[in-house]
Amino acid sequence: MHSFFLKRIALSLCLALATYGEACADTTPVPDSPAVERRVDNMLAKLTLEQKVELLSGVDNFSTHAEPQLGLPALTMSDGPYGVRGVGPSTAYMAGIGLAASWDPALAQRVGEAMGRDARARGINFLLGPGVNMYRAPQNGRNMEYYGEDPYLAGSMAVGLIDGVQSQGVVATVKHFAANNSEYDRRHLDTHIDERTLHEIYLPAFEMAVKQGHVGAVMSSYNLVNGDYAAENRELGHDILQQDWGFDGIYMSDWGATSGAGHDWIKAYNAGLDLEMPAPDAFSAPRLLAALHDGKLSSAMLDDKVRRILRTAVRFGFLDRPQKDLTLPLFSLQNDRVALEGALEGLVLLKNDRQQLPLDAAHIKTLAVIGPNAEPAIASAGGSSHVDTFQAQSLLAGITRLVGDKVRVLYSRGLPSAMDVFKQSVFTGPGGQPGLLKETFANDAFQGKPGAAGVEPHVDQWKPELWTTPAKHRQSIRWSGSFVPQHDGQYLFLTAAASEDTYVLYVDGKPVITQPHREGQAPLYATLTLHARQPVSIRLDYKPDVDYSRMGLGVIAIDDLIAPDARKMAALADAAVVAVGFDPSSESEAYDRTFQLPWGQEALIDAVAAANPHTVVTVTSGGGYATADWLERVPALLQNWYPGQQGGTAMAQVLFGEHAPEGKLPISFERAWADNPVHDWYDAAPYPAGSRPSVTYGEGVFLGYRWYSSHPDKPQPLFAFGYGLSYTSFAFAQVAVKLLPNEEAEVSFDIRNTGQRAGADVAQVYVGDPSAAVARPARELKAFRKVRLQPGQTQHVSLHLDRRAFAYYDVGSHGWKVDPGLFKIYVGDASNNTPLQADVTLTH
Repeated sequence: MHSFFLKRIALSLCLALATYGEACADTTPVPDSPAVERRVDNMLAKLTLEQKVELLSGVDNFSTHAEPQLGLPALTMSDGPYGVRGVGPSTAYMAGIGLAASWDPALAQRVGEAMGRDARARGINFLLGPGVNMYRAPQNGRNMEYYGEDPYLAGSMAVGLIDGVQSQGVVATVKHFAANNSEYDRRHLDTHIDERTLHEIYLPAFEMAVKQGHVGAVMSSYNLVNGDYAAENRELGHDILQQDWGFDGIYMSDWGATSGAGHDWIKAYNAGLDLEMPAPDAFSAPRLLAALHDGKLSSAMLDDKVRRILRTAVRFGFLDRPQKDLTLPLFSLQNDRVALEGALEGLVLLKNDRQQLPLDAAHIKTLAVIGPNAEPAIASAGGSSHVDTFQAQSLLAGITRLVGDKVRVLYSRGLPSAMDVFKQSVFTGPGGQPGLLKETFANDAFQGKPGAAGVEPHVDQWKPELWTTPAKHRQSIRWSGSFVPQHDGQYLFLTAAASEDTYVLYVDGKPVITQPHREGQAPLYATLTLHARQPVSIRLDYKPDVDYSRMGLGVIAIDDLIAPDARKMAALADAAVVAVGFDPSSESEAYDRTFQLPWGQEALIDAVAAANPHTVVTVTSGGGYATADWLERVPALLQNWYPGQQGGTAMAQVLFGEHAPEGKLPISFERAWADNPVHDWYDAAPYPAGSRPSVTYGEGVFLGYRWYSSHPDKPQPLFAFGYGLSYTSFAFAQVAVKLLPNEEAEVSFDIRNTGQRAGADVAQVYVGDPSAAVARPARELKAFRKVRLQPGQTQHVSLHLDRRAFAYYDVGSHGWKVDPGLFKIYVGDASNNTPLQADVTLTH
């Protein structure tokens, strides 16, 4: 029997039980039906106008309003791109981009089920995930939450996660709708994007979440799209989401996305927004009631918004059972195993010269584990996706637990922490006193006589905070003095503040580091050549956003960066693993990160590689990064993304061959940032003070591998989309394409494990349309399947292509169109490795 009819039967039983006050055991959301709508109608009829209006906004930051007379409880929300956040420790799973690297929607469903169980154990009704914005450039501070550069891959993974979450009676919330592809000044940035690019690249994953995943909620983004804030953009929210796609769930705002200067609450109301979070501002009761009474706002539209909220509560059983399930453990070993599974499938082996990996515990007596990301565990990045865990395995712990009884595992952080640099820096203040003169002004412009002055030995108050309460009374702080280098060479100047603080560091009167006013920030650095015993003047002008200092400043010689112990350990070990990359203080929501690895890390890689030719580098990041200055000197590179609480265990198992790597890149990994097709279009255009920054998506539909495959004469990526090494090998053969009714197609082929051990590969099918009437990418991903094979085993694979797989978005008809003619089918395991090709002709 079809699952739809099973859900109808379940609905009838649930509604019957609800009549007698009994709860339903089935947690799967029921589809829309006359029975659901009758129950919603009955509830709606009992509400006053004031109560209806009250339901349109949140309360207590992460809850909706309760209506006791209806039996409607307050519905609780939690951040949740890859873990239930904000309600105490919980399970941290592989980050979204790492989950996408598994290319396994069934795994995504299992992760979703585990996240749903975590939510139910905590009484959470809405999980605020998944995120499906496209990976457009590596700097986006929120890339780790999303599923890569391809909309079909992203949508497929999102549907899997949504199915899993919602099967547990928890509403999944797909976000951030739409075209939110950078964190740079995200609350003011205006995205200029043409109709075809929007529909072909940036909307399909949302569309799949709605039409295939039947997602219960959609969250707007902060940015503007073609001049209107996303939550106020009627074309997005009303026309596309609700009318074209038939979405009948809740369309909510991101937190504060409808408040502040420049926002239009009437636009938000008419754009289809149903729920303003976290509190009423645009949808404040007095203004809505007045406008409804005056006829400026439609009461029918109000009823539609309330219906969506009530319908969701009915469909998910929130009126018929307690949402908190006390039979579920808060710390679940079952979910911990799912976290390990996700990490194992998502790790991507990018380089493995001379078969450096897997390491052999039988032949390695001593292993050096070095780097700031080796210990403690970095399970997740910063911002609202960060999850505090009950227990997380670091790389050092994972390796030691796996082989520590056979291999002597040595450890060094290798680099000082930022606070170490701040506390150990030696400056000279007035009269030769150690430290810097600190002057505090009772305004934010360094004007007048400072109210407090004195020499501080160190500027070491840094706190990596985000979203703090602004100070009521502004101040500005200036530190001044000099720094005397002890020898000739390169010196690192390191600065760090937090949240919306701003500062400028001057060296010999020249600005060398500037932190503009932004929502968030990471430590910044500059490298200068200095000469022995020749002082340079230092001035740091700092404007805190809070009523205390959280500024850090330090200077250290590059030669002194690397711990001597790290060099010695690397030299005496049989092999070395260097763990570097980003962390919650350097890659996070609310700001974009650097393309370069964080300060000092390239120097650390160079130092270890120089001491030990058997050096493996593991990198924590939400996407690509600069490798040009060090990759040639290391034989192996493992990309671990943000691997969740079992990341250390998974990395150890892959490094020592307990598990063959099977992740495939969901992004194109450029050699240099300048090679990326977005390079000339990513930064906001210069804009006058008081106006909005804007960015134009000038690359159009040629994003990522779509650009590279269409321009073979241009610089190609270092590692292509879909690429990932294994400890075995695979071969493709015998491709055939069968045309089906309605001009759909079936692509079939064989894949064989030609190596000596078990492994997994991802079969990828790309479609090209060389005779199209418009410019189209040379190839576009349209189907894929992960295949697990024993040595020598062959599997026959058949993948379906519907008519949409051959279509492009036609701006003339505002719909999808297929140009008759010859289409190319490519089959392989990366966008640039498709050994099988076939043709198919569509006649209409």
